Amino acid sequence: MIHRYSTKLAERLYRASVGLHDDEQGDVPGWVLITLMTAGLVVVIWALAGPALAGLFEQAISSVSGF
Repeated sequence: MIHRYSTKLAERLYRASVGLHDDEQGDVPGWVLITLMTAGLVVVIWALAGPALAGLFEQAISSVSGF
């Protein structure tokens, strides 16, 4: 009987050390949603700020190179 409790305790300690819980399966759809939303934000910000940043870059290069 003590062996059974020590085995359960060892299993719980192992799960706690690796961050797993008995009812935790992972949240893949949540991570997919976060990834897609982040990619969407990058595309929107790039579309809005891209031309301004390109103009700023060209202006900086032309002022440095003198061409």
